[in-house]
Amino acid sequence: MSDAEESKARWYVVHTYSGYENKVKADIEKSVENRGLEDQILKVEVPLQDVVEVKNGAKKQVSKKMFPGYVLLNMIMNDTTWYVVRNTRGVTGFVGPGSKPVPLTENEIRSMGVATKAQVEVDVEVGDTIKVISGAWEDTIGEVKSINMAKQSVTIDVDIFGRATSVEIGFLEVQKLS
Repeated sequence: MSDAEESKARWYVVHTYSGYENKVKADIEKSVENRGLEDQILKVEVPLQDVVEVKNGAKKQVSKKMFPGYVLLNMIMNDTTWYVVRNTRGVTGFVGPGSKPVPLTENEIRSMGVATKAQVEVDVEVGDTIKVISGAWEDTIGEVKSINMAKQSVTIDVDIFGRATSVEIGFLEVQKLS
């Protein structure tokens, strides 16, 4: 995806049935994958915050939804993406006047604490041999089968019990072998 296309992506808020946030997130991500929309719906977020709860005198740190009943989407708004999101089970609609979704401003995004981290550029291509330099697959060597810019990951095949199994690994965890 070009920088011009990526710059069209904006953050939108979707209202969901209470308690359905994670299900909606999973269903949208599955629809994106099934329809090949990874370059149009870039990120689906249910922002969490760590809070300390005290129950029966015991302190416990738990993650709570910052905005119950809402899911944030970084996407390029068009008829296809609107349709996919709007027709996801549990979604009641986009936040905005009437039926017109309104993107969040940069200030709103920052104040919500949603990471707008920079994309990582990687110098590997499909077919390149890479070495995994950290994580569970550290020291594994594999051939790049696919690259997912939206997820910032590459897919390689690893040998598990004599079978080739596809594994997705983040850009920061791989190094190209010359």
